[in-house]
Amino acid sequence: MHRREPLAVGIMGGTFNPIHFGHLRAAEEVAESLQLGQVIFIPAAKPPHKSEVGLVSFDHRWHMLELATAGNPLFVLSDLEYQRPGISYSVETLTQLAKERGGGEELYFVLGLDAFLELPTWKSYRELFSLCHFVVVARPGFSPESLDAMLKTQVSASYSFDFQVQGYLHPSLHTVYYREVTLLDISSSSIRKLLAEGGTVRYLLPKKVEEYIQQQGLYQQP
Repeated sequence: MHRREPLAVGIMGGTFNPIHFGHLRAAEEVAESLQLGQVIFIPAAKPPHKSEVGLVSFDHRWHMLELATAGNPLFVLSDLEYQRPGISYSVETLTQLAKERGGGEELYFVLGLDAFLELPTWKSYRELFSLCHFVVVARPGFSPESLDAMLKTQVSASYSFDFQVQGYLHPSLHTVYYREVTLLDISSSSIRKLLAEGGTVRYLLPKKVEEYIQQQGLYQQP
């Protein structure tokens, strides 16, 4: 009987306030590059690093995710952070996810380079490198040299770049991949600002998400 290879699973976390084409295209390209069998979108219920000012309810963000990911069999949603009380810490989420899914999978935590550089401010961030691989996605205005410096000074000097895998290898910790993707300089905050000012957000996010935002009157100035 042949041993079944572990499924490679991508993890996309964030507030998704709202989800946009930058999130979706990065997930698609990373999945293709690393041959991921699935990408799980996990919206934060109570993010530790972001103010709740302007953060719409979990139900609204969840519904927008459903609309945005429908039709892509690779993309699935998890409300794990909503089900767990308290602040949504990534180290707790990944520990729970690995336990729930039986540990038979390789987990790949997908993050923009800007977010990755903020890891040292996260709870127990060094533990993450024992729980999962990272896929760091290029972001406009951020250089790969900053990734190299942060990794070697804040995590472990034993990380070294391997050109074949296009990532950083370590003797005992998980791999940190670096991927150039289509650079869509879109942010949820810029979308919220446009909506508050009465501007158009067409072509920044899926049409069904745009329609839902308009129907529900989200992100409008009071």
